[in-house]
Amino acid sequence: MIQSQDQNPKPASVDWLTLVIYYVFVIIGLFCIYASIYKEDHPLIYDTGMNYGKQLIWIGLSSFIGLLILLVDEKFFYAFAYALYGIAIGLLIAVLIMGTAVKGSNSWIEIAGFRLQPAEFAKFATALALAKFLGGFNTKFSDRKVQLISAGFILLPMAIILMQNETGTALVFGAFIFMLYREGLPGYFLFIGFMIALMGVLALIFPPLYLIIVISVLAASMLLFIRRNRQNILIIAAVAIFFIGFVSSVNYIFENVMQAHQKSRINVLLGKEVDMKGAGYNVQQSKIAIGSGGLIGKGFLQGTQNKFRFVPEQSTDFIFCTIGEEFGFVGSVTFIILYLLLLWRVLFLAERQRYKFNRIYGYCVASILFFHFTINIGMTLGLLPVIGIPLPFFSYGGSSLLSFTILLFIFIRLDANRINELKGSFE
Repeated sequence: MIQSQDQNPKPASVDWLTLVIYYVFVIIGLFCIYASIYKEDHPLIYDTGMNYGKQLIWIGLSSFIGLLILLVDEKFFYAFAYALYGIAIGLLIAVLIMGTAVKGSNSWIEIAGFRLQPAEFAKFATALALAKFLGGFNTKFSDRKVQLISAGFILLPMAIILMQNETGTALVFGAFIFMLYREGLPGYFLFIGFMIALMGVLALIFPPLYLIIVISVLAASMLLFIRRNRQNILIIAAVAIFFIGFVSSVNYIFENVMQAHQKSRINVLLGKEVDMKGAGYNVQQSKIAIGSGGLIGKGFLQGTQNKFRFVPEQSTDFIFCTIGEEFGFVGSVTFIILYLLLLWRVLFLAERQRYKFNRIYGYCVASILFFHFTINIGMTLGLLPVIGIPLPFFSYGGSSLLSFTILLFIFIRLDANRINELKGSFE
């Protein structure tokens, strides 16, 4: 059946639902960008002197690149996965040498007047490399060597991006843990990760000495119940020692490693500082904008908090404020449902793939989009610290839109191959 497919190639049969949702998002995103920075003396949405005019150009370019991806043989992505990953790593290193600093982050390359952020493109390149490696013949994730190599694929770009002072983007690579869990990563790794995050937050709220005492008491209590099992005793002791060391180091890292603005944002989020004119200003204005939208919103172009620049970065990191203010609770919930529909669709299609490479890549796509979606909205609602990551397909930014388009369209192309094979099996 596959042989006849090769002899009589058919045009790609794309998943139209995913494609429609994509264009619904980018079009709504364009109008949200337009509304967030609207000026009466610049009413034309295709005015390239304004961000919404530039975004329109990026939408056109992204659509063109997306079309090319749909026309490319799906085997290309498997064959050149490692090469694309190598190019991405090379660009990340080049940024360290000749990058342009923007708002304290040295993560941009300027080409012919346009600025590109290679870190955004490293996401889909890493996804392809992981998919090829883990999707290889007889590759089992239970093998410790496979686990270490997979971690290396993720940690290498993550480390380089951290060196560019782009903490938010670097953290996105942690989203690959969801894909690894699907491929066999033991669930206790997720639990340990959650406990590390919880202990880190508690260490910043309470004095470390209190937490060390609590951990020691809990460990001693557990040892009393399992004192006859030497292996379990060693495990509990090791975990207790690890968390005691971790808690002891959190405050040192917070005080001596993190930058001043990062510390201020965390302190404001944890309620240790009240700084409505400084670190807390963005989130405070964001919550005011969203809350002022009420049930059905103020209406398109009627949002005052965004239009009059009370919300900083209103067309990029805080674009969700425009949705909340102008379309209200109803519009915000509708948006969230649509985004969850996209995530569900990607996961649904990923599970139906015949090849591990396609499935793993699909889970990478869903993981990255989920992380961005959750963190970005959490930032605007004041539930999570502001780490400066965009809302995919909505936030203004050429590198962001282009990279997310490539990320999604590669998966649409891979899925189209599955559809063609299914058709061929009935012919």
